[in-house]
Amino acid sequence: MDKTRFLVQAAAIAAIYVVLTLIFAPISFGETLIEFRIAEALTVLPLYTPAAIPGLFVGCLISNLFSPVGTLDIVLGSLATLLAAYLTYRSGSKLLAPLPPVVVNALIIGGMLHYVYKFPLYLSVLSVGAGQLAVCYGLGLLLLFVLDKYKKYLFAGE
Repeated sequence: MDKTRFLVQAAAIAAIYVVLTLIFAPISFGETLIEFRIAEALTVLPLYTPAAIPGLFVGCLISNLFSPVGTLDIVLGSLATLLAAYLTYRSGSKLLAPLPPVVVNALIIGGMLHYVYKFPLYLSVLSVGAGQLAVCYGLGLLLLFVLDKYKKYLFAGE
């Protein structure tokens, strides 16, 4: 893949992630133990293009600049997304692609919410995991199946 295509794809994915996070801000940030970040459906994209890895990372980083948690979410949340995106890229399977974001975010973001808001740890992990499961397997798998029809146009040369 040429550098221009890579940068354009990464930038587009980052922009879409930010827009989806901020449009749904009341449910995107886990202040009330409910975190249902619609933008996380995009975490299946590394299955189609490696440009999604930096795209998701940058999109999450920019989105987390608006997080009520602040620096901790900017750093931990963005790194969790980076790790999950890389693991999704390595998964090589449509059914497994949504799993890394579910597990990584449940543990890292759940732990962070426990630390910041003093929510019970098990409840934080389960709550974030359930939100991620719904978004990544519900919307993410739907996105995968829709993109399958158009991948030769969207991700040509991958």
